[in-house]
Amino acid sequence: MTIKFNKTEGFKAAKEVLAKALQSGNEEEQTKAFDNYLDVLQQEVANSIKTQVNEEMLDRSILQNRGGNVLTSEEMKFYNSVVEDGGFAEESILPVTTQERIFEDLVEAHPLLDALGLQNLGAVTRYIYSDPSKTFVWGKLFGGIAGQISASFSEEEIGQFKLTAFAVIPNDMRELGPVWVERFTRTVLVESYSMGLEHGFVNGTGNNQPIGLMKDVAENGAVTDKDSSGTLTFAPSDKGEIVAGELYEVVKALSTDEKGKSRKVLNKIVMVVNPVDAIGVQARNTIQTANGQWVMALPYNIQVVESEEVAVGKALFFVKGQYIAALAGGYKLNEFKETLAIEDATLYTIKQFANGKPKDNKAALVYDLDIKFNTPEPAGA
Repeated sequence: MTIKFNKTEGFKAAKEVLAKALQSGNEEEQTKAFDNYLDVLQQEVANSIKTQVNEEMLDRSILQNRGGNVLTSEEMKFYNSVVEDGGFAEESILPVTTQERIFEDLVEAHPLLDALGLQNLGAVTRYIYSDPSKTFVWGKLFGGIAGQISASFSEEEIGQFKLTAFAVIPNDMRELGPVWVERFTRTVLVESYSMGLEHGFVNGTGNNQPIGLMKDVAENGAVTDKDSSGTLTFAPSDKGEIVAGELYEVVKALSTDEKGKSRKVLNKIVMVVNPVDAIGVQARNTIQTANGQWVMALPYNIQVVESEEVAVGKALFFVKGQYIAALAGGYKLNEFKETLAIEDATLYTIKQFANGKPKDNKAALVYDLDIKFNTPEPAGA
């Protein structure tokens, strides 16, 4: 498992600033915001590790019984080399088992990546997927079918875009041993990559990055922002008819692809909103059961996920399985040779192939939110 570091208000603020900068398109602003986010992230992870070292006995069997971090023999050999050599070797690649755990941590800690069905292709940089509606054919008993069946399969190249994360390894972190170096590296990677992946999968422009869910792709390949498909109020009403009606229109719109062909969407629709709007959506759709419990649920079993990458006042709906999201290749590490104002630490770049694209322009739809609450006037006003 990754380090459960203390996500202070400073960290949350730095993450929010970075999310806004990524949407602004201003490179100078993005660089400044990313540097600040990285500094705060790595300082908090380092502090958490040092605290845990002081509190825990570094006995592998005890750690294992507690659900702690126990390395495989290959991982132990790799991270021992990091400790002994004073850092990662040039062009080194993280052990496969570490890569697998990074992927598991990504989808576990970030519900949007899980809902998108993020795939880990390992060393493979291309894959084949099929259209299930075309993987059958009627014909003569001894007629040829191979050509018709093969037409239902498509191939995607996943390795053309590189997602680069930066890891500043404090020199004193290496003195704590291989287990803690691995945990520090993996935690920083998960947090850094999750920001990059969510930005690409939601707002990516297709220019050396994924095509995001918020985008449409024209026949000539031009990528543009999606127009709003309507407004959702989630207004209260008897028996929730307004909410049910508004979301019915969403489900209905997603039930056909851009060519007008029907598709099954029951239990497959995800609603993504900014954390600010998530509070309003939750308030409008929370009811108290007969036994006194408060339960939040949307009609049609729509799953709600939060992401800072969705602008305040917008709601993004997508159909599971209709967006291609994948990681590929190994996590290759290189020491960053440029002179930086980093004392007692070494900066590494860690690169990974990643890509994403909607299967068609109706894999996702964007709506405006207009959620209002009647605030009672103060007494005597």
